[in-house]
Amino acid sequence: MSLRVLTFLVLACSLSFSQSSPIDPALSKITIHVDKTGVFSFAGDKHEVTAPLASGTVDEKAGTVEFSIDARKLQVLDPQLDPNKRAEVHKTMHSAAVLDSTKYPEIKFRSIAAAPAGTNTWNVTGDLTLHGQTHPVTVQVKKETQNGKAAYAGSTKLKQTDFGITPVSVGGGTVKVKDELKLDFDVVTH
Repeated sequence: MSLRVLTFLVLACSLSFSQSSPIDPALSKITIHVDKTGVFSFAGDKHEVTAPLASGTVDEKAGTVEFSIDARKLQVLDPQLDPNKRAEVHKTMHSAAVLDSTKYPEIKFRSIAAAPAGTNTWNVTGDLTLHGQTHPVTVQVKKETQNGKAAYAGSTKLKQTDFGITPVSVGGGTVKVKDELKLDFDVVTH
């Protein structure tokens, strides 16, 4: 058997055993909930930001997931805000003072372990790269089916300061963004 034929067979076998499913970016999203704190927090705004997934894969058999987000495509939703104020919040979020999405255009997650936590539920631990820093994150994930497709949902919390981001503060700190953010995610595969 020639080396070329052997290489082809090894590659074909490895592909046939792969259970990796691509993530459907059109149906998948992460929603970031940003809360406020401070003496006059009642005067501040809560924000909701959408982070569309650019690409990724889920391999349930291997217990792995990875995805990437183009940080420049994060959008402030906040329909209750005046459009000019929403545009200002969006500009601040992408600025060098917060995400610095021009310098750090990619947000990535790559799992390192997945432990069963019930029926169709796992505790997934992985490395999240945000703002040029990588730190471990643990997320509880539940699998459901949506229109015949595998859908994975869950939420987690993380601190901005863990990733070198200083929460926005106005009015001498009387109103500021909380350090802790809540992330809800819905990941659907093809």
